[in-house]
Amino acid sequence: QVRLVESGGGLVQAGGSLRLSCAASGRTFSSYYMGWFRQAPGKEREFVAAISGTGGHTTYADSVKGRFTISRDNAKNTVYLEMNSLKPEDTAVYYCNTRPVTRDYWGQGTQVTVSS
Repeated sequence: QVRLVESGGGLVQAGGSLRLSCAASGRTFSSYYMGWFRQAPGKEREFVAAISGTGGHTTYADSVKGRFTISRDNAKNTVYLEMNSLKPEDTAVYYCNTRPVTRDYWGQGTQVTVSS
């Protein structure tokens, strides 16, 4: 059974940093684009960042460009999201998935709360 488990969220002050992890099990994702997504209260889930299978190509939403960095370690089957200069509007539950998404792979996500 494929599982994607997000971790690393928490409460941080504006301007702070967090590093999220997405650990995959059940299959190898090294050939897949992987992405981070987030959903704030009362809003639709939105794209945050994506990375190619080799890690050589990355894309970001305009709202996080220059502040967030996506990376991956295929040996560990894990994808990371380094978040710096956090803003209150970054508050959301963060999820990882393939890109394009695979509906059955959504996990529980990890809560990120940024206080002003």
